Amino acid sequence: MTVTRLVLASHNAHKLEELRRILGPLIPGIELVGYNGPEPVENGLSFEENALIKARAAAAHTGLPAIADDSGIAVDVLGGCPGIFSARWGGPSRSDTANVDLLLWQLTDVADEHRAASFVCAAALVVPPGEGADLTGGPGAGEVCELGVWPGRVLRQPAGEHGFGYDPVFQPQGEQRSAAELTGAEKDLLSHRTRAFSALAPSIRSQLGGEHLPS
Repeated sequence: MTVTRLVLASHNAHKLEELRRILGPLIPGIELVGYNGPEPVENGLSFEENALIKARAAAAHTGLPAIADDSGIAVDVLGGCPGIFSARWGGPSRSDTANVDLLLWQLTDVADEHRAASFVCAAALVVPPGEGADLTGGPGAGEVCELGVWPGRVLRQPAGEHGFGYDPVFQPQGEQRSAAELTGAEKDLLSHRTRAFSALAPSIRSQLGGEHLPS
């Protein structure tokens, strides 16, 4: 089996583990590796723009084809916020606890029927031009971005020990549990990240030379 290396433009070990689980069955010939290079300024105005900024930076730094995601929670009654600011909603500490606490405080007086929200993920692929990329016959430069949305609502208090970020206060549509109460396998079937990267998988195969990747 030919193996093609792909770098994930993130320093988040939880995200690397999750994406290895997601992409493994979709593209068995991919070896997903972590990234320890500089983080770019995420000054995009959408999830898609920020995902591409991160993937471009990792591809340029490593010479490898790179994937990145930008994701967050969009709450209807807050006009789609925290949105692209989800990771730093609670202030400069960028703490999951601070982010969740502020969101719950903001929704204190909002009735259950008006707490609709979605997890949103933009998944980007950037293939660097030329021969520097570790490709098996890939076609050169290419950029693709796909969006995944996981609808649900915001709970009144955290529940569950799995996951990270806003998972403990997000109840997926059709579920009685929070995202943090789902097992990793259950979450992988449903999540916004799975939806986005499942949509991106055909482009990964195409951009990296699909004839070299096993079905």
